[in-house]
Amino acid sequence: MTSELLQIAIDIAVQAGEKVMEIYQQGDFQEYQKDDLSPVTSADIAANQVMTSQLQRLTPDIPIISEESEIKSLAEREHWLRYWLLDPIDGTGEFIAASGDFAVNIALVENGWPRIGVIHAPAHNTLYFAEKNKGCFKRDEHGNTTSIQVAKYDGNRPLNIAVSRRQALANVTQYLYDEFSYSHIPFGSCSLKSCLIAEGTADFYIRTGPTGEWDTGASQIILEEAGGTILDSEFNALSYNKRESLMNPDFIALGNQQIPWQQVIKPYRCKRDY
Repeated sequence: MTSELLQIAIDIAVQAGEKVMEIYQQGDFQEYQKDDLSPVTSADIAANQVMTSQLQRLTPDIPIISEESEIKSLAEREHWLRYWLLDPIDGTGEFIAASGDFAVNIALVENGWPRIGVIHAPAHNTLYFAEKNKGCFKRDEHGNTTSIQVAKYDGNRPLNIAVSRRQALANVTQYLYDEFSYSHIPFGSCSLKSCLIAEGTADFYIRTGPTGEWDTGASQIILEEAGGTILDSEFNALSYNKRESLMNPDFIALGNQQIPWQQVIKPYRCKRDY
């Protein structure tokens, strides 16, 4: 049974997705560049407004961290027992390129770890969601909801790796050992690659380059409830709201935990504060 907070997150993700799609279909949006040179659009800002205003109305006692809002200092944040963690559009580059492979992400972080995660791909009319100890689910474009799990692996097939359409393949393959064979699945946003793993289409994903905690929060609990995990590139756990910077280290999203991942992926030094 869906909890009240999970249902709130689902409803707001869908509402934000409707706003994003309205702008996407009109093709009339402004594009800007942040200080870190990453893109942001008026659609990101509009989706953020939908999400933050609704969450403030429905859960006024739960603070919010969003990629598109001013981030409070650690001195203020570190005492929060729980908070919403938002990425209004994960895959802004995909939104700009009109690929459709972008998502709205909402996580509820409680006691330092994601408890609820919702990832909505509005252009595909697909929704992924999970709550701690309650399983992972996908709602497809027909409105059908099914439980999902990471792929089984018997050692007799190539490992499927989700890769970016906009990043050189060598950026990923340099970290792979040769003992295994691999097939590549090009896809869009960071969180949607994690969803491919959660539903068993892909086995893993290597992310290099700058991301924030909002990029992994929802994916973290969705993958864990599906039987996978997200670790940093040295196979250590990520952290949430523990540092002044909310930038992630490089990370790896992994499926079936029976796969000997440290024989698949070469650990490499984490880049943390981009």
